[in-house]
Parts: sequence; C-alpha cells; structure tokens
Amino acid sequence: MATTIGVVQFPGSNCELDVIEAVEALGATAEILWHDDADLRGVDAVVIPGGFAHGDYLRPGAIARFSPVMGSVATFAADGGPVVGICNGFQVLTEAHLLPGALQKNAGLKFRCGPAEIRIETVDSVLTSGASVGAVLSIPINHFEGNYTCSPETLAELRAEDRVVVRYVDNPNGSTDDIAGVCSAGRNVVGLMPHPERASHELLGSTDGVVLFRSLLSAAGV
Repeated sequence: MATTIGVVQFPGSNCELDVIEAVEALGATAEILWHDDADLRGVDAVVIPGGFAHGDYLRPGAIARFSPVMGSVATFAADGGPVVGICNGFQVLTEAHLLPGALQKNAGLKFRCGPAEIRIETVDSVLTSGASVGAVLSIPINHFEGNYTCSPETLAELRAEDRVVVRYVDNPNGSTDDIAGVCSAGRNVVGLMPHPERASHELLGSTDGVVLFRSLLSAAGV
C-alpha cells in the first residue's frame, strides 16, 4: 500500500498541486487536507505548502495557525509524525510554535524570486536523511518575508543541537546565520523557505529537490 502524504490547503495556498505532483512522481499518493477540517485521514506525513494563506493578513501564518487542521497537525507532530512546511508553510509552523523563530521581511525590503544555492547542514531530519552533509542544492526561492530571525539563546540551541537543516550559500534575504531551514527538537518537523517542489523535474531546470522528497517519503514509510 502506497504511503499517503497529506498536503494542507488554506485559502491562498498556491503550491499544493506542485507538491502533490512531486511526491506522486516518487511513488506516493497524496491527499488535499482542507484547512477547516481537523481530520488528517490517516496520512503518513503532512506537507504545508507555499502560497499566501489567508492573504498573509496580519502577518504570514498568523491566521492560518488557528485553522482546525493545525491542531491535528500539532498532535500528529507530537506523536512523531513527519511534518514539512515550505515557504509559507514554514511561516505557519513558526506561528503555530511547532518550530522556533520567526520569518520577517527580507533585508532591503525586496521580494526575492529565483534559484538559490542551499547547503545541507545535517542529515538527521525527516527532510535530509537521504542527502549528504555539505551537499549544495539549487532550489528556487519565492518570498518577501523569508528573513529568518530568532533570539541569541534560540540560535545557540539550534547550533548546539544540530537543528539548522539547510543554510544559504549566498544569503539572499538577511536570514540570521544564513539559515534557510530548521527542524524541531524531535527532528520530525522541518521548515524551509526554498521550494523543493520547484526543483523536482528536469523541465523545471533542477532535480535537486528530489532528494529532499525522497527523504520525506522514507521517513513516512515508503
């Protein structure tokens, strides 16, 4: 039986179908999880995709964190279930306190869109277990509020616990410590600003995102 990946859909999400195509190409099945429904339908992993949930009103993810589905995602994560937030999904996870820190406006107040090189910093996460430490991947970014920030105490904790999952090779947005993605203390919740689903097919110009999705599917049981 194929592993099923639940892809959360909020009003304003716009990358859910790209994520579905990426995971289905690797042999998984995928199911849309509507934000107003708390039932995760027995999925094996959850992806919160990019977009502009609820129009990014107040701030990105601030409204989405209160959706019924997020309570179930929090329970799923607490039980060890793999959860990945991409771009706006990363913002939602920080607002929901499933990941530390926050995403603020990019340095220079510039919208950043284009390929970005990121370096794998740890393979001890559900998103990078199949990668190699030090490997550099070309993964597109597409954000205005992608500037990761956290307190000095949180940064020290992330470093000490090897929880910085990926860093930018050439920081495009001012993120603290060049951070592009982090994981939870349990290592099963990961958020990153780059879009691996946009680097999952040769037609897209890069297949570097495939190793990340393979890692997620492995964690989910494929």
